[in-house]
Order: sequence, then C-alpha cells, then structure tokens
Amino acid sequence: MAHAKNHDYHILAPSIEPLLAAVAAFAMLFGGVLWMHDVTPYLFLVGFAGVLYVMFAWWSKVIDESHIGDHTPVVQIGLRYGFILFIMSEVMFFSAWFWSFFKHAIYPMEDYAGSLYVAPEIVPVDALHLPLINTLILLLSGCAVTWAHHALVHENNRKDLITGLALSIILGVAFTALQAYEYAHLLHEGWVFGGDEFYSNFFMATGFHGFHVVIGTIFLLVCLIRAMKGHFTPERHVGFEAAAWYWHFVDVVWLFLFFAVYMWGVPSP
Repeated sequence: MAHAKNHDYHILAPSIEPLLAAVAAFAMLFGGVLWMHDVTPYLFLVGFAGVLYVMFAWWSKVIDESHIGDHTPVVQIGLRYGFILFIMSEVMFFSAWFWSFFKHAIYPMEDYAGSLYVAPEIVPVDALHLPLINTLILLLSGCAVTWAHHALVHENNRKDLITGLALSIILGVAFTALQAYEYAHLLHEGWVFGGDEFYSNFFMATGFHGFHVVIGTIFLLVCLIRAMKGHFTPERHVGFEAAAWYWHFVDVVWLFLFFAVYMWGVPSP
C-alpha cells in the first residue's frame, strides 16, 4: 500500500544492513588474504555469504520502498545518478586493464637483470571464429534488452518485456558457456594464468568481463522475475533501467576487448 508523502525525499529508517555490509566485506577481504597465503578459506566464504545476505536483504527493502511510494521522482533521479557513478567507477576499473595491456604490448619493460623482455610463444587465436560468435551473441542480447525496454516504456507491453528479458538471459548464459569453452581450449593449448604480462592482462581483462556478464545475467534474471510479478510500469522501472544500462556497458567493454585484445593483440593463424 502506497502512503501519502508531503515532501519529495525519502527519510530512511535506522537499519543494520550498512554495518553488516561493512563487517562482511572486511571479513571477505581479510579472508581472501588468508586464503591466498594457504591459511584457511573459511573466513572468506563466511564473509562472502554475509555480503550475499546483505545484498538480498537490503535490495529487497529498496524494492519494498518503491511499492509503498517512497521512490518519488526526486528519489528516482538520485538512484539513477548513483548507478551512473557506479558505472563510471567500472569504466575506470577496465581502463586500468586496457592501460596495462597496451603499455606492455607497445612499450615492454626490461627485467631486473637488464635483459630485454621476450614475448612468449603464443598459440594464435582466430578472432573471426569463437570470439566473433561471442561478440554477436552479446550484441544480440543487448538488442533484446533494448526491445524489452521499448516494450515497457513506449508500449506498456508486458509480454514483449518478459520475452525480451528471457531472450537476453539465454544469450548471456550462452556467452558465458562459450567463454568457458574458449578458456579450456586455450589452457589445453599451453596458455597459463599469470607468469607473463600478456597472459595476465588477457585473462584478467576478459575474465573480469566474463564475471560482469554473470553479474549482469543475474541482474536481468531478477528483473525478469519482477516483471513476471508485475512490478515495473512505464513510469516506475528504475531497477530495470539500471540493469539495461549495466548490460549495455558490458556490451561496449566487450567490443573494445574484441578489437584490442583479440584482433590487434593476438595474431590470427
């Protein structure tokens, strides 16, 4: 039930979630350090479980707040600005990997012994084979999200909204499966995680992008469940809009990765 408001702002009630989020994130960080030093993985897993719980509990409350009328137009603007700032931080995150990739490719450093850096013998990747297929899959998934957004905002067509979201999720899962297959093939051909600038940059950049695809797929799945429950309207759909922005960001990053890492950085056979 929506309640009447005499102002445009949302005054938050006291909540334990921010404190729990901070404690769980610290436990996950410290536990990750212990795990990497072969002490114990359990603190990391406990912290990770705590982060997942806080995400579910906190965002569930945000959804409930939207249903009772707390998300006024002014609050929706704040939510959009907040998510835009989050995407900007993600842009800077991937910029660091592109910087490292181009820097080591164009201007390799000498090692500590003074000898010149020697690039490893790399089994070439055909950019116009599996990487191109994955590129088309991800672009088609972006088209499906755009179709779903248009169906909701301009036509209030819930059937096409659900169909577009479901199609984008299927394509996102297909992208992840094909990337896992590609990794398995490259590791079989002699590629290694770390140990060299090229391998490190390749797997970190494409791997983190793959992780973002998984997160975006879950984001869209939550939107699909909410759409099937009738949560979104042409006037109120900030959650779905954020998911669409995130998915398009993932698409754009992959285009840069495809042209830089696969076409320019790795020689074709």
